[in-house]
Amino acid sequence: MTALAVCPGSFDPITLGHVDVIRRARSLFDEVIVAVAVNPSKNYLFSTDQRVTLARQAVSELDGVRVEAVTGLLAAYCRDVGARAIVKGLRGSADFDAELAMSLLNRHLSGVETVFIMGDPSLSHVASSHVKDIARHGGDVTGLVPDAVAASLMRLRQGARNV
Repeated sequence: MTALAVCPGSFDPITLGHVDVIRRARSLFDEVIVAVAVNPSKNYLFSTDQRVTLARQAVSELDGVRVEAVTGLLAAYCRDVGARAIVKGLRGSADFDAELAMSLLNRHLSGVETVFIMGDPSLSHVASSHVKDIARHGGDVTGLVPDAVAASLMRLRQGARNV
């Protein structure tokens, strides 16, 4: 039996912290699906297709990892694909507090357990929201995100200046 885990998130954009958690999740599970959330009520910087493409580029060297856009309830998706676990990365206690209720709800809805992986301390300051803010103000995001994400953020910033 293959142990499949789902690593969900908006990945707007995917960061090196996300990639670290995905890589380590893959060492624990036979297969990992990076589930890029599609929520029409949220305002994303990158489109769903862009977020999926950037995530695929970021994990392209990781065997046994695939990226899919996911609509609807995560619990239903996990049940549909036969996932044994949901993997969430934690940077600290605030992340745990935010994720605890969701993990219990997902288990209630699907029976799928959530596995928490502590993020690499050297990346604990990295968050997608911070990356977007840094890029929006012309800052350098090198070392925070994969190179393709940094280039995409630069193109977005240049496009905004040309409007």
